[in-house]
Amino acid sequence: MTWPAAAAPPDGDVEPVEEFRARARAWIAGNLPRSDPARLHLPAYRITAGTEEEELAEVDRNRRLQRLLWDGGFAGICFPREYGGLGLTPEHQRAFNAETTGYETPALIQVPTFVPCAAVLLDFGTEEQKRRHIPAMLRGEEIWMQFLSEPSGGSDVAGALTTALRDGDDWILNGSKIWTTGAWYADYGLCLVRTNWDVPKHRGLTVFIVGVRQPGVELHRIEMIDGNREFCQEFLTDVRVPDSNRVGEVDDGWTVGTRWMFHERNAMGGGSPYVTGVRHGNVEAPTGADRLIDVARRAGRLGDPRVRELVGGHAVLARAQIALTRRVATGVQLGRLPDSATALTRLMSAEVEQRRLDVALEIAGPAAAGGEPGELFHAGTEYLLRQQASIGGGTTEMARNNVAERMLGMPREHNPYTNVPFRDVPKGPPGA
Repeated sequence: MTWPAAAAPPDGDVEPVEEFRARARAWIAGNLPRSDPARLHLPAYRITAGTEEEELAEVDRNRRLQRLLWDGGFAGICFPREYGGLGLTPEHQRAFNAETTGYETPALIQVPTFVPCAAVLLDFGTEEQKRRHIPAMLRGEEIWMQFLSEPSGGSDVAGALTTALRDGDDWILNGSKIWTTGAWYADYGLCLVRTNWDVPKHRGLTVFIVGVRQPGVELHRIEMIDGNREFCQEFLTDVRVPDSNRVGEVDDGWTVGTRWMFHERNAMGGGSPYVTGVRHGNVEAPTGADRLIDVARRAGRLGDPRVRELVGGHAVLARAQIALTRRVATGVQLGRLPDSATALTRLMSAEVEQRRLDVALEIAGPAAAGGEPGELFHAGTEYLLRQQASIGGGTTEMARNNVAERMLGMPREHNPYTNVPFRDVPKGPPGA
């Protein structure tokens, strides 16, 4: 059976993947704009430098691209139909992603709006929350961020000090979050806060939906060493949130949080079925070797045997990443691997990305440290944030711990405060 180019298959039928691929290929060619090769080196969350007006115009363009997917019947391929998705399989999503190679997609919206935020709502949200927000996300009307890290805790998100106190049918939030990508243009955020100080730190947490522009939320953009200002710090002062915006049970936010971080690791590793486009993985994607070849061409080193060895070595490593991502994603989907296996793909993605940055810098040579803006100089500016690949989405040290403890069964490091009420646990460095 074949369906019209812009129509979803009838209820009860599952469109064969190859028919879906062919239908998607035709629609993409007729509707999505071609991507600008000069922009492919940018991280998926990065907005082109310019005035704030120009940056907001780019955000709006991503919203319109997402709406284009919705109108074309290709938004939310793996989301349930009752919330506006197509209810199809990860294989359908991978097929669509592969066909978007060379085309512009709303990359700015995919992470963290769909993963982990929408994915967390699917797992723990109320029916009203899912019906209200997920279709709006799929239409590009709502962009979501995650209020997770705090200035005092970094990757130790369970050590949250931001507090929520009950006030009738509402909660009052006070505290600060940091390293929130894109909060300045977002609409909502998932916020992990402390609701109980008299239990061990993992047991007194709760998750809420917070409107980014509501009273009491103050945003500050953070300028990074390469000049980008996508990260933000948020100060929450007497922010009033209704209990209907609570996600999961009171004081059981760590249950939500562990699944939240599973979705984040899965997205970082390229294995999530909820994102669209090649820039977030989940596809038999180009390995990045083409970008390294372009650096070599501009540096006049295409014939250099050492350069060819470097590019080839990275291409092999990237192919191994693609195979690992596919294996882990399929294993988790079928229940053959635990959720913690996504730590493998998150770890591998960092290793491959950092290796690419190392190789690009070595090929570019002195031109990476100065000269005209372009791919050679960009190899240097991009290298300045090399460590970001092993920090964002949970550190690689945490990923290694997950692999060691949850997959290999190695003993956990002793923690004397495991069963101590969080208010009695020392905060900050010793002697502070």
